[in-house]
Amino acid sequence: MESIKQNTQKTRFFEIIPHNTNIDFVGMIKPAFFVSLALVLLSIGIIVMQGGPRYGIDFVGGTLVQVRFNSPATPDQVRSAMAQVDGGDGASVQRFGDEEGREFLINIPSSGSADSLEKLIESISSKFEEIFGADGFEVRRTEMVGPKVGKELREKGMLAVLLSLGGMLIYIWFRFELRFGIGAIIALAHDVAITLGALAVSGAAIDLPIIAALLTVVGYSVNDTIIVCDRIRENRRLMTRQPLAEIINVSINQTMSRTILTSGTTLIAVVALYIVGGAVIHDFAFALLVGFTIGTYSSIYIASPLLILWENLAARRKGPAPQKGRAA
Repeated sequence: MESIKQNTQKTRFFEIIPHNTNIDFVGMIKPAFFVSLALVLLSIGIIVMQGGPRYGIDFVGGTLVQVRFNSPATPDQVRSAMAQVDGGDGASVQRFGDEEGREFLINIPSSGSADSLEKLIESISSKFEEIFGADGFEVRRTEMVGPKVGKELREKGMLAVLLSLGGMLIYIWFRFELRFGIGAIIALAHDVAITLGALAVSGAAIDLPIIAALLTVVGYSVNDTIIVCDRIRENRRLMTRQPLAEIINVSINQTMSRTILTSGTTLIAVVALYIVGGAVIHDFAFALLVGFTIGTYSSIYIASPLLILWENLAARRKGPAPQKGRAA
């Protein structure tokens, strides 16, 4: 008996969150709601002001050329050189990688056959040799996607995100209750919207790796939500006399240590990818970093408290309970 007690004390010593923590999460529903609403509206506003989501070459088609210069250059210089290339009109130029002023991505809207791509690269190389010198640059990567293929990939990518949300709703509906599922889906839509807003602010283009990141965020966030929902369901059987708000508070506090450990270790890996993963996966890692952070927040402040809103709406539909009294 004494050894069991000592082992329990040692386990509690290593707990990040004390077992008797009682943070009033439900009491912060209104401030959290306004913060979330502001972030979602801000994200939508930024995307609208930019003329809609900025799609990458995977989704709109075209030709992508990655060029590295031996000496610093400016986007205007590269853009001016592209204007003198046959078929280079309308090309967008952006910096790429950590070496500021040396490496650029050139997106050309037009696309064609492999032969036309080869001719375009030859034209770019020839013109850049005249302007920057034969040894002044290096074409490091070329990609081409046709407009039909880009449209098909874009539609399938969006469909994948929508189907994942629908699948999560159905699973949680059957696994728990419909109100749990609706709360989880609202939280997931909240996470995706804010992540897209952060990507728009950073200037990242929506392409296949970003869609993969969004699907990863959806899966990660719903996993954390399910843990909390499962604890709420268990505590409702044990705490039959307590109101739902108190049960939710207790459940979130009980799972807080697990949430911090899981989210913390995951974020360490994502931050490492973001810092040293290289420019190719930079936007992917950034989407995961934002999505995992927002997903942890929404599991606590969005998905679970929505159960209280659902219960209040159900109570209003039923109306006030009839009062019992003695007959005259």
